[in-house]
Amino acid sequence: MALIWGFAFLFSVAPTAGSERVALLLRLNGAVSPASADYVIRGIQLANDSKAALVILQMDTPGGLDTSMRDIVRAILASSVPVASYVAPSGARAASAGTYILYASHIAAMAPGTNLGAATPIALGGSGQDNGQNGDSKERQSRNAAEVKAVNDAAAYLRGLAELRNRNADWAEKAVRDAASLSSTAAEREKVIDFVAFTVGELMAKANGRTVRAGETDIRLDTTGLAVQSIEPDWRTRLLSVIADPNVALILMVIGIYGLIFEFLTPGAVVPGIVGGICLLLGLYALAMLPVSYAAVGLIVLAVALFVAEAHAPTFGVLGLSGAVALVLGAAILFDTDVPDLKVSRQVLVGIGVSGLAFSLIVVRLAFGARRRAVVTGAEQMIGISGKVSSWTGTTGYIVAHGERWSAASAEPLTDGDGVTVIARNGLTLEVTRDPRKNQRPQESKEERT
Repeated sequence: MALIWGFAFLFSVAPTAGSERVALLLRLNGAVSPASADYVIRGIQLANDSKAALVILQMDTPGGLDTSMRDIVRAILASSVPVASYVAPSGARAASAGTYILYASHIAAMAPGTNLGAATPIALGGSGQDNGQNGDSKERQSRNAAEVKAVNDAAAYLRGLAELRNRNADWAEKAVRDAASLSSTAAEREKVIDFVAFTVGELMAKANGRTVRAGETDIRLDTTGLAVQSIEPDWRTRLLSVIADPNVALILMVIGIYGLIFEFLTPGAVVPGIVGGICLLLGLYALAMLPVSYAAVGLIVLAVALFVAEAHAPTFGVLGLSGAVALVLGAAILFDTDVPDLKVSRQVLVGIGVSGLAFSLIVVRLAFGARRRAVVTGAEQMIGISGKVSSWTGTTGYIVAHGERWSAASAEPLTDGDGVTVIARNGLTLEVTRDPRKNQRPQESKEERT
């Protein structure tokens, strides 16, 4: 399947015949996510396969996932085709993960009115500051130690990229440790980027004649006459970007859970099971690509267990409401990232809470309805039904009820053909009483009329 997707991407964006010298333009807009990383990596691979002269990566990103950023950086470092990262248009930024990608690129350029920096990792869900009021001393020391490790690792990583590309390594470390940021003009002055360019055409003009090292080869860029070919995301990337959105992934998970629960409650419905299964698999695929909190996963599993328990042993909403609370809490802390674009929105959390409450109310209503309905199975369903005496001697005999012949007993003598009503059951013997509505004699009716 991956091979098929690869060929589909290749043929959908391959350079046109006869265009031997091209520059491929990729656009990285929004958070650095698994979907955007897949798009950029396959674009760089296409450039290598088609022997393109240059890859231009136009960026406007607030940052993103560390794993996706490192995947892009590895693809850039392994590329035999030079990659020029370009922060554009004016007003764009290359914050956090974008700064690492910019430093890793062979050419780093920015449009006027753009900025980069603020590359401090916040993988632990906090700011790193502690006023002594949050947790005990050991917890603070453990958290601070983990934060120090993350910051030191990020600083060394970005400094290594800066040294590889002969850029300002001291400012790179400052961007990590102090969350420093720079404008485009300041970045050029501080030797963080190579130059400022208003357009892609000006970028290629300024990059012309520069010597960069791609892999183990020094390449002198010749961008004269290059045709710029824009590479748009294919259907796979667009699908991946949709399902990898935390809000969509969570909604798919919830639909899948409810679909399977309804299928188990009403076997044979088929549609809830099919839709639920597909949505659940897509949701799990998305969760496998995103940073997930195991505590949140545990809360969601607990919520599912409570919903199932409520459906099979109704507690008039107690288990269902508890499941709704657990589901909302799990959804709120499910994704372990500080990137705003990769968090669950409040609207989705409210929707999940409402859906959990609605599920609980449906179960409660079904439970009350079942209690009000007459018993239709088991021994109790015989109570109150009508029958007719088949043969009788004294106070015992046989009656026909529900098309079956039963042994019966009565406190009063009966005769063959009398209508009776079942008032109790003792084993295989029914206790009956005469039904006056079905034992009215024609003579009695005639006397009553006269």
